[in-house]
This record gives sequence, structure tokens and C-alpha cells, in this order.
Amino acid sequence: MERRGLIIVHTGDGKGKTTAALGLALRAFGAGLRVLILQFIKGKKDSGELKALKLLGVEIRQCGLGFITKENFAEQKKFARAAIELAQKEILSGAWDLIILDEINYAVKFGLINAPEILSLIEIRSPELHLVFTGRDALTELIEVADLVTEMKLIKHPFQKGIVAQSGIEF
Repeated sequence: MERRGLIIVHTGDGKGKTTAALGLALRAFGAGLRVLILQFIKGKKDSGELKALKLLGVEIRQCGLGFITKENFAEQKKFARAAIELAQKEILSGAWDLIILDEINYAVKFGLINAPEILSLIEIRSPELHLVFTGRDALTELIEVADLVTEMKLIKHPFQKGIVAQSGIEF
């Protein structure tokens, strides 16, 4: 079977974008694909997915500082710059079959990186490489070139009832 790399986008205001991408990573890894996950915003926080993926041997790298604030915006921008350069390097390396760019849409939305940079990642990839882009407010241009786009829609969330994020569910 000839493999064709897909452009996959998980976007929307509902929960589950990263979770869907991690499920795909698990499936791909189980099928023998070489998987890399780059988390553009997340950082400095241990989570269930980090622990589990490391135990399995799936490569995951946190490239950010966590929540974006006015106080850390300049530093987050530096981290995002390094993350986009890392993504370019890894896409060109040929070392991976699937690369997940987790929360990259947020990085564009908040002005940490720009739209042409995210779209250039598609242009430089080999035709066999699968790329997954997650985060709210995906660029219209990204949606247009994608092969698969899923929008998570918020219907109800425990936070609306004052329930704090739950370990194993939210992180």
C-alpha cells in the first residue's frame, strides 16, 4: 500500500483536540510509525500523557511555558520561535512518519508565530509525512489545504459548574 501523508486539523472551542491527536499518535505508534509530538504552548507541567508516552517510547517535547500571560508573552514568543524552527528541522529530517504540532493554532492566534510560518511547514514536508495541527481558531488557509478537519464543539464543560480540571481527564 502506498502511503500518502495527510494534513489533519483538530480545532474548535470544545475539549478533545489534543486528546484526539494523542489517540492518533497511539494508533500510529502501534502500527509501527515513527511519531513525534511537539507541544507549542505546554511546558513546565507534568501530565498523564507525558508520563504514558514516555513509558511507551513515543517522543513528546514540550516547547512552551504553559499558559500565556502578559508577563511571559515575550518569553513565550522566543519559545515559539524555537519551536517552529525545531518543527522545520524535524519535518525535513525524514526521521518521522507522523508529527503532531499540538496547540500550534494557538501560537498563531496569540501572535507567537505567523500564518505563513505554519503554512510553510506543509510545503516543506515529504509527501509521505503526516502532519497534525491542533488548537482553537485554525487558519482558514490551513483548513482549506487539510485532508481531514475535525471541529470539537463545546456543548457543556465541568468548568462551567466550577469543577476544577481533573487529573487524568484534563491533564
